[in-house]
Amino acid sequence: MTNPQPPICDYEGSDYQDRFWEQGRRVYEDQAEAIALKRLLPERGDLLLELGAGAGRNTPRYTGFRQIVLLDFSLSQLQQARQRLGESQRYIYVAANIYNLPFVDGLFDTATMIRTLHHMAEPQMALKQVRQVLQPGATFILEYANKQNIKAILRYLARKQSWSPFTLESVEFEKLNFDFHPRAVQGWLDETGFDLQKQLAVSYFRLGMLKSHLPINLLGRLEKWLQPTGSWCRLSPSVFTRCRALGNTPVAQAGTFFKCPECGSNNINSHENAMICSDCSKEWLIREGIYDFRLVPG
Repeated sequence: MTNPQPPICDYEGSDYQDRFWEQGRRVYEDQAEAIALKRLLPERGDLLLELGAGAGRNTPRYTGFRQIVLLDFSLSQLQQARQRLGESQRYIYVAANIYNLPFVDGLFDTATMIRTLHHMAEPQMALKQVRQVLQPGATFILEYANKQNIKAILRYLARKQSWSPFTLESVEFEKLNFDFHPRAVQGWLDETGFDLQKQLAVSYFRLGMLKSHLPINLLGRLEKWLQPTGSWCRLSPSVFTRCRALGNTPVAQAGTFFKCPECGSNNINSHENAMICSDCSKEWLIREGIYDFRLVPG
């Protein structure tokens, strides 16, 4: 049996994609992330794992990859992604817990985790899982919410917030919504087997006043100019990193893909509308083209 898992931020049934992105005046943030991904993504690859894929907002940007696995804990978000992207063998939809990924070790050559780590109560545990399913030398693009951003520093100096942006402790500003210090994140990446190669400072202009009074095209040009400052100074609310998976870890054997989240066995096979583990007999349903490997947190 698996150990109890940390709590999960579940977007099941949420209108997040429509409310936050499509109607939430987030054109600038979306463009800023597109710029960062274009700078960090490999030109091509075989199998990419998109962790926290949600409704598939970023998925069309992974143009150079043969196949993409969209993973999210929310079944409804993945249903929206499937409607957006359509039925294609290029996309595999998986509902699962990042703390207990249902893939064999060393499967993916690339992974992304955008706007997802900030929901992790145990980020090191999540990063360890990511490293386990990556091949040695694989590329991992991680975005995180930066605790040490300009706004937080100014508020702290003006005594309008109690917590310090300079300490390494994470800040939970809402339930299961965390800001992290850059040095803390770098330490976690080191501990879990990643070499941090490049950092970008993203979304410096994430303020309603600026977005209301400055043209989006101008903000986009400023964004392109400022993002590389992340290599030496990270004061933006969002930081994008490109990492390389270290070590001489095994690569997945040909023909293997899923493993059982319940017992960890690779001996799991498709039977009609379910995946069944031959070792523990656990049955995982396939719901309208979405593999459902969710384990309820303990």
